[in-house]
Amino acid sequence: MDEIVQYLTGIPAWYLATIDAADPTQPRVRPFSFAAQADGKLWFSTSRDKDVWRELEANAKFELSGWKPGECWIVVEGEAELADDEVCPDEVRQTGFEHMVGIGEHHDSPNDGRLAFFSVKNGTCRICDIDGSERKFQF
Repeated sequence: MDEIVQYLTGIPAWYLATIDAADPTQPRVRPFSFAAQADGKLWFSTSRDKDVWRELEANAKFELSGWKPGECWIVVEGEAELADDEVCPDEVRQTGFEHMVGIGEHHDSPNDGRLAFFSVKNGTCRICDIDGSERKFQF
């Protein structure tokens, strides 16, 4: 899990895909940049008023991908555990809040009701190289 978090936090952005709740035949992709690890879980943050949160409520499955220039790329898939927002560790909530405010989001505090955190369940990760080799992880 450390390698996944180091990879995702070592690039400016990575892209998370969900299924559009209004049109389940249409995937939606948007940049993300916050990832953390705590309590053996991979954590992400967003806002409850964003489409991505509503899409994950309707269909928890997602996939993300990112690339380090000159290196390999990463693909993570899993299910968003939205209920974990209620038990999100304080250190994740604080660093997530600081990160989100730092990129221009408007939240009043780490406990702002709009700020949302979710962990990943049934996660898999592939770190892929241009030569076709890849390493796989499950978490």
